[in-house]
Amino acid sequence: MTATRGVVHATNNLNSAPFVELQQSLSSRVTAISPFVERLMRFIRFFMGKAGMARATEEELEIAIQEALANAVIHGNHQNQEKQVHVACRCSMDGEVLISVRDEGEGFDSRAVPDPTEDQRLLLTHGRGLHLIRALMDEVSFEENGTVVRMRKRMIAQN
Repeated sequence: MTATRGVVHATNNLNSAPFVELQQSLSSRVTAISPFVERLMRFIRFFMGKAGMARATEEELEIAIQEALANAVIHGNHQNQEKQVHVACRCSMDGEVLISVRDEGEGFDSRAVPDPTEDQRLLLTHGRGLHLIRALMDEVSFEENGTVVRMRKRMIAQN
């Protein structure tokens, strides 16, 4: 089950463009990830699509969200259905999407995750999620001992 926390509209101030934000939570089940991502991408397309979002950029964002949620459900919450994954998505009218994914796990050190492009890791079937997220997003940070990943993507090219 997905719990909606709310949609917030903000007004323009001196430091930021107007934005709309959606906050939701999902159960720590792998089967909940794809339907959640589909709903989230519909939200993003609705607010960003009118401004001419590139399809390739949209696909990059979708893959990064899918990977971040999979990491939170599988590695963060260990698929414990009593734990939630909390997602905040902010779409700014200037073409920027900010995503925050928070799990209820113990956290991890993102710097200690091995590089999947090293020769001895190339044939492994796992361990590429963080690498993909970093490659596809404009900015990625890990906070609160690794229980929160914040991702930023510019969806519309600036003139």
